[in-house]
Amino acid sequence: MTDPQTPGRRRTTTTMAAALAAVLALTATACGDDGTAAAGEEGSGKGTITFWDNNGGVRTAVWQEIIKDFEAENPGIDVTYVPVPSEDVQSKYDTAIAGGGLPDVGGVGAAYLANIVAQDALEPVGDRIEGSALKGRLVPTMVASVKAAGGRGDEMYSVPTSASNGTLYYRTDLFAAAGLDAPTTWAKFYTAAAKLTDAGRNRFGYTIRGGAGSIAQALDAMYGQSGITSFWNADRTRTTVDDPKNVAALEKYAGLFKTATPEADVNNDFKKMVAQFDTGTIGMLSHNLGSYTDHVKALGKDKFRGIPNPVGDNGTRVQVSNPVDGLGLFKSSKNKAAAWKFIEFAVSHESNSKWNESAGAIPANTQAAADPWVNEAEATKLGAQALTDGSTRIVELPYYLPDWNKISKADNEPNFQKVLLGVMTAKEFLTTLAEQLNEAQAEWNERNKA
Repeated sequence: MTDPQTPGRRRTTTTMAAALAAVLALTATACGDDGTAAAGEEGSGKGTITFWDNNGGVRTAVWQEIIKDFEAENPGIDVTYVPVPSEDVQSKYDTAIAGGGLPDVGGVGAAYLANIVAQDALEPVGDRIEGSALKGRLVPTMVASVKAAGGRGDEMYSVPTSASNGTLYYRTDLFAAAGLDAPTTWAKFYTAAAKLTDAGRNRFGYTIRGGAGSIAQALDAMYGQSGITSFWNADRTRTTVDDPKNVAALEKYAGLFKTATPEADVNNDFKKMVAQFDTGTIGMLSHNLGSYTDHVKALGKDKFRGIPNPVGDNGTRVQVSNPVDGLGLFKSSKNKAAAWKFIEFAVSHESNSKWNESAGAIPANTQAAADPWVNEAEATKLGAQALTDGSTRIVELPYYLPDWNKISKADNEPNFQKVLLGVMTAKEFLTTLAEQLNEAQAEWNERNKA
């Protein structure tokens, strides 16, 4: 749910200055310790550490509960909690890397992990996991995902905490009243989007993401319809995003804007979409598991369902990968020993289960993943099954590219808005995106060859 801007070689001085101003409030509380250790050392294992939550506000309550539990069990350690909105987190990391003031521990999503690793800001955690209670307790697919996203071979630069899955939420009461089948196929999805729309009564079949985070959602819908199952061609030099089948799929998807969606959706981020769906005027919402508990609170369990993305005409479900979330240990920490204790506690059975139940996400701790609530939360259960039962083909997005987040957000979210508004064609948009991705991949291939 969360894709802050990625910096890189092309970042401007103006951008850096703005980001530095934005992070000043955070740097005052970063890199805590007991006052006895230098930056980058293990420290005493006691004192104060600082934790940046990469989805601040949305997950603040559950983190505060986990921190309270941790401090009760570790009376010599105090955790300073800093909530960072998901849309701002990478720019704040980038600024702190450049100017100082990184936290001891921070939430790090796979979508921007490679960029932080490339700046040499994160401590490798593979050996620490091997020597801890987490050894053998992490879901293997999530471990593989964070290793790949880090871009440094078999080393891990974050401890996975959760995974999500593309989810189509729909109002069961509205579908029943309209005599519609569940939107389990793309054909049924488009039929429902049209039939549930009555603009005169401010009712719409769908809410589309036109603002922050729009690219991943558009790619999900695009590959889901085209049926293309690889992000790259055979020799991994050219992306498939501009394949004619993908162009046609994006044209159809973007065509929903203003015909089956509110006009204000051009600026939608996930928070606006979720709020809109929960008012009862929207028939369907594409998001991920992270908003499931919000819908339960607003609507109850009987008025909506959250199901995996629709299947294509050939009966196969294709979706893009969701970034695995995790916790990173920063190299500049003055108290890595205490910071690691916090990470180990946060990813333990009880804490990881508590966090993921609150978020409706899939736990990274294998014991937590077996807890009863996972099967009781239908969207989470179905999402986990879709990822493990062979029914879904996953298009792996190139999180390992340091410029991935910049390309998929800062460079192209404004362009996708142009597509929705009819100022740019889907083909022009995807051609531009493909050129940037091919260049980034060529640089990546060259570095690895060297």
